[in-house]
Amino acid sequence: MATLRHQIATNVLTVTKYRDLLKKVRANRPNDDLEIIRKAYDYSLQHHKGQSRASGEPYLVHPLEVATVLAELKLDPTAIAAGLLHDSIEDTQATIEDIEREFGSQVARIVEGVTKISKIDFASKEERQAENVRKMILAMVDDIRVVLIKLADRLHNMRTLAALPPERQQKIAQETLEIYAPIAHRLGMGKIRGELEDLAFRYTDPISYQRVHDAIESRRKSGEHFLQQIEAVIREKLKENGVDARVDSRIKRNYSIHQKLLRQRITIDQVYDFLAIRIITKSVKDCYTALGAIHGLWRPVAGRIKDFIAMPRPNLYQSLHTTVIAENGTPFELQIRTEEMHKMCEEGIAAHWKYKDGAPVSAKDEERLAWLRQVVEWQQEVQDPGEFLSNLKIDLYPEEVYTFTPKGKVVVLPRDATPVDFAYAIHSEVGETCTGAKINGRMVPLRTKLKSGDIVEIVTAPNHHPSRDWLGFVTSTRARQRIKHWLNLHQRERAIEIGRKLIEREARRFKLSLKSIEDEEFQRVASEYGCAKPDDLMAGVGYGKYAARNVIGKLIPAGSQGEADLNAEKETSEKGGLTGVVRRVLGMGAGTGTRTGSEDSAAIKVTGYDDLLVYRARCCNPIRGEEIVGYVTRGKGVAVHAKSCPNLNTLMYDPDRRIAVEWGKPSRRETAAAPTYPISLNIFCDDRFGMLKQIAAVISDDDTNIQNIAARTGNLQATIDLVIDIVDLAHLERIIANLRKIPGVRDVQRVHQA
Repeated sequence: MATLRHQIATNVLTVTKYRDLLKKVRANRPNDDLEIIRKAYDYSLQHHKGQSRASGEPYLVHPLEVATVLAELKLDPTAIAAGLLHDSIEDTQATIEDIEREFGSQVARIVEGVTKISKIDFASKEERQAENVRKMILAMVDDIRVVLIKLADRLHNMRTLAALPPERQQKIAQETLEIYAPIAHRLGMGKIRGELEDLAFRYTDPISYQRVHDAIESRRKSGEHFLQQIEAVIREKLKENGVDARVDSRIKRNYSIHQKLLRQRITIDQVYDFLAIRIITKSVKDCYTALGAIHGLWRPVAGRIKDFIAMPRPNLYQSLHTTVIAENGTPFELQIRTEEMHKMCEEGIAAHWKYKDGAPVSAKDEERLAWLRQVVEWQQEVQDPGEFLSNLKIDLYPEEVYTFTPKGKVVVLPRDATPVDFAYAIHSEVGETCTGAKINGRMVPLRTKLKSGDIVEIVTAPNHHPSRDWLGFVTSTRARQRIKHWLNLHQRERAIEIGRKLIEREARRFKLSLKSIEDEEFQRVASEYGCAKPDDLMAGVGYGKYAARNVIGKLIPAGSQGEADLNAEKETSEKGGLTGVVRRVLGMGAGTGTRTGSEDSAAIKVTGYDDLLVYRARCCNPIRGEEIVGYVTRGKGVAVHAKSCPNLNTLMYDPDRRIAVEWGKPSRRETAAAPTYPISLNIFCDDRFGMLKQIAAVISDDDTNIQNIAARTGNLQATIDLVIDIVDLAHLERIIANLRKIPGVRDVQRVHQA
C-alpha cells in the first residue's frame, strides 16, 4: 500500500512539473509546435522509469527541471527536448542512434554534445577535467545550445547538492566556481552565473559564506527600507525629466560581496554597491538623460562612473554605472540601461539566440561567439591540462581595462595587463619585436600596468626577440602562448645543439665514433627513454634531463673495449661513494629550516630515474602531501615546485623540461620526528583586543612553532604575517581552517615568494 501511495505521489509530482513546463513554453513561444517536447517527455518517462536521484526524488524530476530552466530562457522546442533527453545516453539503455531515429539529427547532436565524457581513461583528474572542458568548448562552437543545457543541468544539480556526501559537494561546487559560473559570465548570463556562484560558495567556503550571509541579513531590513525611499524619489525625478522607465532595486549577492571584501581588503560597510538601483529605460538617449537627472539629485563618487554603453564589455554587457551618496551619507550604485540591454545582461547569449525564430546567424550572434573561436584556436596549442585550465579561467572571467591605440581603436585587455599584452593584442609580430612603449606620450617600462583610458604606442625593432622575463608580468593568454611558442622553438634548437656536443664529448672518452652508429640504433635508444626521435633525446641531454654517459652506455657495442672501460669506471665510482652523492635527493635544501642528508634521501623521487639531483624550490617551498611538479634546470638538477606555485607559468614554458616527481615514503627517523617546513601565512582580520592572543593560541594548541610574526593595523582592520613550522599539507590545512574559525578573521592565505 505504501509503495502504491509513493508511486501515485511520484506520478503527480512529475506530471505537475511537466504541465508547468508546457505552460512556460506556451507563454514564451505561443506560435511554436510543442510536439517534440511531448514526445521527449514520454521517451524520458519510459527510459528513466524506476530510477531515483540521491535526494530520493524520481530521476525524471531532473530533466524536467533542466528543461524548465531552458524554457525560462525562452529557448526553442528543439533545445528543450534535448534538455529532457540529456541524460538518456549515459543513464539509460538508450543509444545516440535511438535518439537520432526518434528525434532527428539535430537533437541527437545536441544530446551527444551534452553527454558526460565518462568512458575516456585519462591519467589524472586534472587531465580528465581539461579534456571534458575542451570537448565542451568545441561542442559550444558547433551549437551553443549544448552549453546552455549544460549550464541548466549544473544549475539544478547545484540546487540539490545537499543530498550528496560532503566530498562530492566540495568537488562539484569547486568545479562550478572555476568552470561553469565563468562560462555563464562570458556568455553574459548574469542571472544563472549569480545563482551558481552563491550556491557553490555555500559549499566551498561555509565559514565565509555564513559570515557574509549574517552580515547581509543584519542589514537587509534597513537596506530595503532605504531603497524603497530612494526608488520613490528617482521615479518622481525621472517623470520630471520626461523619462519613461521602470525602477527596481537589489542587495548585492553573497559571493560578489565576499570577492570584493577579499580583493579590496575592506569591511562590508565600505562596499559601495552593497545597495543598488536599476533603471530600465526605453532608449539609449533616456539612459543618459536619467544619468544627468540622478547626478542632479545626489553627488557622484569620483572614479565610479562607467559607460559600458559606449564601450561594451567583451561579453557584450551594456549599462551605465554610477555610485552616488545619499543625504544621510549612504552610498549606493545605479545601473541604467535599456530593456534590450537588461535582457542581454540577465540572459546573455540566450536573449538573442539564433535558433529562436529559425533566422540565419546574425552579425551580433557571430560577435558573441567570436571569443569561443579564439579559445579553440589557442587551446589547440596547449597540451598541458593544468596550463589549459589555468589559461581558460583567465579567458572566461576577465576583469577588463579599456585602452586605445594612437588612432583611437579600443583594445580590451585583462586587468593588470602591460604594454607587452597590448602589443600581442595588436599582432604577434608587434609583440615579438616590441622593445619599448609610450603610455599617454611618455616612455614607460614594459612591465607597467595599464589603466582604462591609456593611449598606448608600441616601439619595435626588427631584430628584437621575446624575453623569458616577459612571462613574469604578461596577463593575457594570447601574449603568454605566443611568448612560450617562440621560446620553445629557439630554446629547443639550442638544447639539441648542446646535447649533441655533450654526447660527442662523452663518446670520445670511450673511443666511440658517433658516425659509426646507425640511425636505427639512435632511434632504439631514444625510444627506451620515451622519446619519439633522436632529436628529442639530444634536447633532453641538453636540458640536463638525461645523462650523456648513460646514453652512450646504451650505444656502446657489447663486448667492445668501450664497454669494459665504462664498467670499470662505474665500479670505481661505486666504491668511492660517488653514486651515493650523485643519487641523493635533497628533499630539504639549505636555508629552509629542515635537515639534509641521508635521512631525507627518500623525501622526493623523480619518477623513473634514480640518478638526478633534486631540490625543493624556495619560491613555493612545497610541503609533503601537496601536488608537486619537477622542472629540469641546467647544472642544478630538478627543481621541485608545488603545483600551486605562482611562478610555474613563467618557468614551465618548455614542456620538455617538465618531469614527474613524487613524495617518497618517510624514513624511520622522519616518522619518529617529522621534519618541518617554514610556511608564510597572511591573515586579514578585524583590529580588536585579544585577536593576536587567539591566533597564537590556535597555533600553539596544535603543537606548532611560530618562527616570526608581524602585524599592521589601520582603519579598524589588521594584517598579520606569520611564519610557522609545518609538517605536511594536512597540518597546514588544519591550522588554516582553525584560524578561519576565529571571530573577526576574514581571510587566511598562504604566501608564496615571487
